[in-house]
Amino acid sequence: MQIGDLSRAAGVNIETIRYYERIGVLPKPSREVNGRRTYAEDDARRLGFIRHARDLGFDLTDVRTLLALQEQPEASCEEASRIAQAQLDEVESRIRLLLKLKAELFRMVSECRKGIVAECRVIEALSN
Repeated sequence: MQIGDLSRAAGVNIETIRYYERIGVLPKPSREVNGRRTYAEDDARRLGFIRHARDLGFDLTDVRTLLALQEQPEASCEEASRIAQAQLDEVESRIRLLLKLKAELFRMVSECRKGIVAECRVIEALSN
């Protein structure tokens, strides 16, 4: 398949595919005589794995490690579990922060009397 077909199949931008090739997360494809990249189903599966991992917030270092582990089906999955737990911890931390932000924004909005800017609680809260 061509790069455009791979892009559509995996839901990944063509430039992202080229970037993944440059940094080595996706292997360099074979090329036709005219220089066009040619991808196999394995490339599509690998790209799908990468996209799903990135959607879950894993950084490229973790994606590389997870890809390497995927190639060792008999190995322990302890490292994969550790990586996923670290990502879960990070997500939970961000959720706590977002809940605090939500509470502060709710307070600011609910205290605003929608009068003049000189008396605006939103402007006052942001200024402090």
